[in-house]
Amino acid sequence: MSSISFLRQISQRKGSSTPHFLRPHHRASLAAFATVARAHANQKDAAQVLLPAKRAYSNAATRQKREPPTFPCVEAHAAREERLQSTTKHHLVTTHAPETSNNKDPSSTGPEPPYARPNPSSYKTFTSRKPLPLVYYPNQPLAEYDIAYETWGTLNESKSNAILLHTGLSASSHAASTAANPAPGWWEKFIGPGKALDTDQHFIICTNVLGGCYGSTGPSSQDPTDANGGKYGTNFPVLSIFDMVRAQFALLDELGIKKLYASVGSSMGAMQSLAAGWLHPERVGKVVSISGTARSSPGAIAMRFAQRSVLMADPNWNNGFYYDGLPPHTGMKLARQIATITYRSGPEWDQRFGRRFRDAPSQQPANGPRVPALCPDFLIETYLDHQGEQFCLKYDANSLIYVSKAMDLFDLTHSALSSLHLTSGDAPDPKSGNSHLHLTPPPPHLSDLAAGLMPLVNTPVLILGVQSDILFPVEQQRECASALKMAGNSQVVYYELGGVWGHDTFMLDVPNVGGAIRGFLS
Repeated sequence: MSSISFLRQISQRKGSSTPHFLRPHHRASLAAFATVARAHANQKDAAQVLLPAKRAYSNAATRQKREPPTFPCVEAHAAREERLQSTTKHHLVTTHAPETSNNKDPSSTGPEPPYARPNPSSYKTFTSRKPLPLVYYPNQPLAEYDIAYETWGTLNESKSNAILLHTGLSASSHAASTAANPAPGWWEKFIGPGKALDTDQHFIICTNVLGGCYGSTGPSSQDPTDANGGKYGTNFPVLSIFDMVRAQFALLDELGIKKLYASVGSSMGAMQSLAAGWLHPERVGKVVSISGTARSSPGAIAMRFAQRSVLMADPNWNNGFYYDGLPPHTGMKLARQIATITYRSGPEWDQRFGRRFRDAPSQQPANGPRVPALCPDFLIETYLDHQGEQFCLKYDANSLIYVSKAMDLFDLTHSALSSLHLTSGDAPDPKSGNSHLHLTPPPPHLSDLAAGLMPLVNTPVLILGVQSDILFPVEQQRECASALKMAGNSQVVYYELGGVWGHDTFMLDVPNVGGAIRGFLS
């Protein structure tokens, strides 16, 4: 019973049951008090009933006053799309990535090598109308094709001083500056008088690979079998590294070069360099393989598959037929971000960016902790965003798909080569031997790889590995050197490099990479 009910009952009692402290004149006052107390209680109950509604109204009003969230990293894709739609010349050849990052931001500066689309007037073009046999289409050769190339130095009278330089996945033929194109090349510090590839002594040739988009025939080229003059798109045949090298040797034939002084390459170029020595051991004097492999690993295949997956998921990709519309720029940006993670190393980023944030936006509260953003906020995030933005309109999406797939398919084990019915040139008889680097434990395919590399048994080979490389781990270079020695090659030179630059060390560590190459070639 509430105290109010108790007081009301007392005020209504009569006779002897009334407590001695209550007299008749008290009852009226007590009754009035009870009535007022009851009314107050009813008001309080009503207020409690209305309180949740008041709170809900207040919260709704607060929500209505909030600004909707914005995501600049997402809006950037729409803005890029709008820019492309605003021009009728939105094809890859006339599209350039805008500069969107602050040059003072550490994410937009650093030792990255220059990658840019060369002007067609700055390179030479070799056109072949002799059908090119293709590994995966033995009965459907490529009827005709172009190979873009640039040269440095002078070819001697005997044409015996030529070095064929092979590129990585997305590089053009512009490895170094020329009179026609004075812009720095992607290997600028390694080519020239007195440098690793000494132009006082050698004639350097660099091509854009078959399947590329920088002057050589690829998916973005006109399909000669299309009655409407359309591009190949995904009607372009799937290529192998061997197809690319065969096209390069057709160029060498055109130039009258019967034997190379050396075949040099890094990353995918390292695969090509080994393939050149394997296909034509009689035409290659030396092989240099830097940060490469003789057999693509599942880890590297997985990384490249992830890049192709996000690219092909872009609606603009349109099954590879986007040349009359907008390019899959969003997929390309994301693919490049994934690739960049594999090109560098965690230790470098720890030194370069640490866990630092970008400058806080102006709408941050004056007091209290910094409010995180869902878009790039850490400097490492802004770095990846910048790399993707700078690349997404510079390279053809289909070329990325085709060339990266060729890398995945590369395998110099004897069993893989036999399954493709590939045969090597006239290799000298091998010398017996089973020396190797004593890998612990040796990979199960080591003997198979040694058998596959037998055509290179008498070719001097330089192999460079980088300990911080996660795309082509140093174990793969050890494996290649070991397999060559097991095959009987006694002219294998193997070095491991330290440093924090990861896979891109081959473009950045001039003293060690350049010094090793120059010493080997001299």
